[in-house]
Amino acid sequence: MATNQQRREAAKRKLESQLKHRAARAKRRKFVGIGVVAGVVVVVAGVVTALVLSKGSSNVTAAADPSASPSPSAPAPVTIPTARTPLPKRATPLANPISCQFPADTKTPASKPVKAPPNGDESSTGTQDVTLKTTQGDIKVTLDRSLAPCAVDSFLSLAKQGFYTDTSCHRLGTDAGLQILQCGDPTGTGSGGPGYTYKDEIFPQLTYGRGILAMANAGANTNGSQFFMVYGAAQLSPNYTVFGSISDDGLKVLDKVAKAGVDQSTVNPQGGDTTGKPNLPVKFTAVAVA
Repeated sequence: MATNQQRREAAKRKLESQLKHRAARAKRRKFVGIGVVAGVVVVVAGVVTALVLSKGSSNVTAAADPSASPSPSAPAPVTIPTARTPLPKRATPLANPISCQFPADTKTPASKPVKAPPNGDESSTGTQDVTLKTTQGDIKVTLDRSLAPCAVDSFLSLAKQGFYTDTSCHRLGTDAGLQILQCGDPTGTGSGGPGYTYKDEIFPQLTYGRGILAMANAGANTNGSQFFMVYGAAQLSPNYTVFGSISDDGLKVLDKVAKAGVDQSTVNPQGGDTTGKPNLPVKFTAVAVA
């Protein structure tokens, strides 16, 4: 019978092999959502569990003891923190106004006809309420220009042009290290966007947790239309632009979706990926700007 040490070493070797496979696969993909160069290894009762969210990949890898995996026919119980994560604040306020630029994305054309916001100065103060009307209930969010004026400008522009209407959220994470719902891609594949990009609006104090609204990306300064809503924990480096918060009632909608679990038929078994489409489809029927 293998010892605990032998099992840990075997798990580490498996993880290294998975990471090499994921790196090769990431090079072949155009746009892949949330990514961060980080790895967290947790040892519990002799079992090594690794949660890895790799730059250039929309998948989180969870390598664990196969015997401990839940049955594909039933969603695993989801433990969701109840405490909200405070909205981060910049140590030094941004200049007001601030210049925002939205150059064309030369690699990924627009997935749906839309115009980029005009380049120019934008206010870096004030908030804006938006209601994401979905098939699972309304999700009200508050956009904060002091955190990310360019992200707010882009999101409002896309919403007013109907870019998000009739699009579905394509990615749900329910593991303790990544509890998010990712949306904003009209193709529903994680590879779509608005045909333009803009720079990151990040700072070292950024943290991610319950109630945070942030932009997904495919690397530095590749923001587009995809965003993610954090309903629980999210072990991420400060590489993703935070541009607002989610209301308590909106979090209840996300909790309902999370507890219904991930559609196992959409999970990528290679690399231990545990994210996929939600069992409860979330489709935006309208986006109302207050």
